[in-house]
Amino acid sequence: MVSSTASTVNQDSPTEFQYWEADEVVWGTYTGDTVTHGRFVGTRDGAQVTINYAHALKAGGKAGGKSSSRIEAGDDGRLRLVEEFSFDGDDTVHVSVCTEVA
Repeated sequence: MVSSTASTVNQDSPTEFQYWEADEVVWGTYTGDTVTHGRFVGTRDGAQVTINYAHALKAGGKAGGKSSSRIEAGDDGRLRLVEEFSFDGDDTVHVSVCTEVA
């Protein structure tokens, strides 16, 4: 993750995501920044990824929600996900950007 409107991204230890896909179903894990461990599952339709997620917080407690990401190709050839997401119980829409690690 390179940026997020929901929290400050720690550039030394940003949240890192691992994605898998089969037959347009996507799933994965994530950890870093404020998250001890997280899981997500969803679908991909062309360049659009829609998921639901849940994670445990380093500060204690848990969070979950849903997101919709747009897959883009960066100038350097790496993929980038521009994600709009919200937490369960909060209608605030946040935006994050994740860049593929080479």
